[in-house]
Amino acid sequence: MSDHDQGLGDIQRRRVLQLFATAMASTALPSGVQGAVAGSVFASGGELSEAVIVPPERGALSLNAGWRFHLGDIVPPKLLDHAGSYSSAKAGGARGAAAISYDDSQWRELDLPHDWAIETPPDPAENMAQGYRKRGYGWYRRSIVLDADKRGRYFELQFGAVATNATIWFNGNVVAHNWSGYNSVLIDVTAMARFGAAANILVVRVDADALEGWWYEGAGIYRDVWLIERGPVSIVTDGVHANPRLVDGRWRLPVEVSLYSVEAAPVKVEVHTELLDREGRVVVAGVGAARIAAFERPTVSVPLEIAAPRLWSVEDPYLYATRTRVLRDGVVIDERLTPCGFRSIAFDATRGFFLNGQHVKLKGMCIHQDHAGVGVAVPPALVEWRVKQLKAMGCNAIRCSHGAPDVALLDACDRLGMLVMDENRNFSVSPDYTEQLDWLIRRDRNRPCVILWSIFNEEPTQSTPIGFEMARRVVDAVKRLDDTRPVTAAMSAGQMAPVNVAQAVDVVGFNYQHREYDRYHRANPDKPMLSSEDTSAFITRGAWISDRKAMVASSDDTQRAGWGATHREAWKMIETRPFMAGGFGWTGFDYHGEPTPHRWPANSSYFGAMDLCGFPKSAFYLRRAMWVKDRPLLDILPHWTWPGQEGEPIKVMIATNVERVQLFLNGKSVGDAKADPFDMVTFEVPYAPGRLEARGWSNGRIVARDQVETTGPAVRLRLTPDRSRMYADGVDCQPVTIEALDAKGRPAPSANDLVSLGVVSGRIIGLGNGDPTSLAPSKGGEVRLFNGRAQVIVQTRARDQGALRLSAQSSTLAPARPLTLVLVARSIPASPPASRRFTVQAWRRSPVFAERPGGDEEVAANDMNSWGLVTAGEAPEPSPSSGFVMVTAHVVLSPAMKASGVRLIFTGVAGRCDLLADKRLVASKAQPATGAVTVELPAGRDDVRIALIFTVSSGEVVGLPQPVFVEAN
Repeated sequence: MSDHDQGLGDIQRRRVLQLFATAMASTALPSGVQGAVAGSVFASGGELSEAVIVPPERGALSLNAGWRFHLGDIVPPKLLDHAGSYSSAKAGGARGAAAISYDDSQWRELDLPHDWAIETPPDPAENMAQGYRKRGYGWYRRSIVLDADKRGRYFELQFGAVATNATIWFNGNVVAHNWSGYNSVLIDVTAMARFGAAANILVVRVDADALEGWWYEGAGIYRDVWLIERGPVSIVTDGVHANPRLVDGRWRLPVEVSLYSVEAAPVKVEVHTELLDREGRVVVAGVGAARIAAFERPTVSVPLEIAAPRLWSVEDPYLYATRTRVLRDGVVIDERLTPCGFRSIAFDATRGFFLNGQHVKLKGMCIHQDHAGVGVAVPPALVEWRVKQLKAMGCNAIRCSHGAPDVALLDACDRLGMLVMDENRNFSVSPDYTEQLDWLIRRDRNRPCVILWSIFNEEPTQSTPIGFEMARRVVDAVKRLDDTRPVTAAMSAGQMAPVNVAQAVDVVGFNYQHREYDRYHRANPDKPMLSSEDTSAFITRGAWISDRKAMVASSDDTQRAGWGATHREAWKMIETRPFMAGGFGWTGFDYHGEPTPHRWPANSSYFGAMDLCGFPKSAFYLRRAMWVKDRPLLDILPHWTWPGQEGEPIKVMIATNVERVQLFLNGKSVGDAKADPFDMVTFEVPYAPGRLEARGWSNGRIVARDQVETTGPAVRLRLTPDRSRMYADGVDCQPVTIEALDAKGRPAPSANDLVSLGVVSGRIIGLGNGDPTSLAPSKGGEVRLFNGRAQVIVQTRARDQGALRLSAQSSTLAPARPLTLVLVARSIPASPPASRRFTVQAWRRSPVFAERPGGDEEVAANDMNSWGLVTAGEAPEPSPSSGFVMVTAHVVLSPAMKASGVRLIFTGVAGRCDLLADKRLVASKAQPATGAVTVELPAGRDDVRIALIFTVSSGEVVGLPQPVFVEAN
């Protein structure tokens, strides 16, 4: 094992130990969320995020850095000649921007993940459902240099996801057409890889005009990209299936390991598997063996059994890991660490859902994957933060609507104790989409957090025999890969049809069919049920009065879509029915696009319990009061700053789980009422400035208090981070809350001032304020407060030291105290070097001439056989006779090269030759030994015809055994 591989193995081990070490500590609620108005709900902490980007396996190289990007499509010139048509139809013959030698030097440089749609302003001419963001087409290119000693190893490209459709080329070869923006793309490029000085050229054309959803989907390569390097015999991607199961009261871990070989001869290997506990100690181990022939994919079974494992649960998400090693002649040649958790799940048609034999009501939220400022390119630490916000609300389950989630989300859910409904995007039985489903199941079937597979959302065929037959086949495809989890489908109608999808799934999902719960249960008492989607209520954060003209929805949980229910109504219908396993409210967070019930300029949803930034709306506190049972909660809604409305009645809602509430204004009682567990309690209070205080009573004593005060005008800014330390790895990020405060340091709830931001030793990657009608840029250095708040997302830069410093100032308010975040070193995944030189790829080699050619000889355009097709960088064949050989190429120069002139760099020329450019002698090589030649050509050329005329003896090897490059002067 190389030092590099050993280092990556160490990172992998640290990752699993991090998962172990933080699974318990991370379940605590974030501080500051106990009250609605006693300061920001996002209190500063000193902890570091446990979200981490590491290589998915030993030997993986990050391809996130070093890309060139072009926004818009690039169509190559129409083919009219025979030679061009012939060469473009061959392996490696890609044209235009996909060609190996294409000059991308004028393209924008960027790092991944990248969402170009969020960089564009909303445009009323664009698709409303996509947040009025222009999508279109984009091109990405990256070069990859691989050491010569890597030849013979296995190489695979892994794209986490590309929105939406993608064509991918590797060294001029189309290696993938992908038809979804949610699945990973895995590409074996072993046979096409080049080693040594010649760079490998990776090109991606993204078609983001293709739509899969009616919500914001982003545009571009928005998840991580890896180059996987393995030995010639190795474990395949997602090739370890280690999902514990309880059988007849005994815990078994039937580990299955899929292998692959690119070696020519059969190979014998042993597979050693160990179960590790949180401290990394071996609990149990087993061994299997296999004989693998070339290109075979055998599966080795290594059954393990454990007597009394510590169980994974929402409250105690204890993680184990399987360490799987492949040994050849006693030497480890591949290794994987696969986190897993021991837990049992069951859905009962009468009593609901059970985790480890204990009844658990699924208190779930549906989420899309985008966030203010960053779109769908959400870094892992921000994903983790979003899961923590849901946990703080009392949520215990997430529905991934409506497509495969990022691995960062599942990592966080495994670690924090969040249950997951894992959802398929495209309901189809065609091979392309069945392959996507297979990938999803294989990737996620070891996750203890995943408790349900969802095969679709609201399909028109759901109540038809066609839908039933399709569902039967899709369910069978799931069960062949994982028979431990039930399958559901999110149905919006048709559950009572004579033939329908509900008859093909294990658990019936109801979308907004809350009035059908009882009727379906009476007719199907043996069928488990859950609400796969409900609510669809409208709330604008910080607003208390609805104003449809201004596109503002009140926060009193009275506004809803015609098909939906309020947050309180939706949950009451689920909580009061024991046979309902639980439900998933729409949605946990606002998201770009689908601005129901409005149109332009509204460009994001109103459905979230939190806004686009993750700032709580009133629904956050209402859901928390209904969901959290182990401590008293009481929050006053709304604020108490209503200038000009003195004496007018203000509706005051108390979000609480106590028995009774007393309300006082400036020390005087203004109400005393019993609290309903769903409707809560509401008072009408004539407004008077001062202090509004609520006292919550249970079992005859005061158990909770909250208060709100009338604030003065905003006078200064405040910056509040989620945590005070960050990793200096170029990946770690966090949201920072920007607030306006009055003279007494209290948040001013109606401030809408413009704020300018500055950062040192870091970067701003996104801005937002939660206003669904905002047309402001998501990138840059300015953001306007909305109802007192805004958010800036800061990210570290790799290897910076000391501290990240953030400043905020305004022309109308005093600046915030500068924020200093301590930077902590962390390992950074290795990345293969890129090359900025462009390869001259296509060469023609003449037969042996008896007489020296003059350099103007040309092969006929339709003659593909008289002169050989050769590749610079590959060993030439020996000459059959003595004489002269000519090797030629035609190089088209980019505008930049035309303007600057170019250098032709021959890294290795074998033999004696003259080198001609457009028939003019520009260099000579007198020695037969292989050597380098560099030629400079002046500016002004659109193209150049290169000819090397070799003097050759019979049997002598002449030509271009090393690559040829062209680069601008």
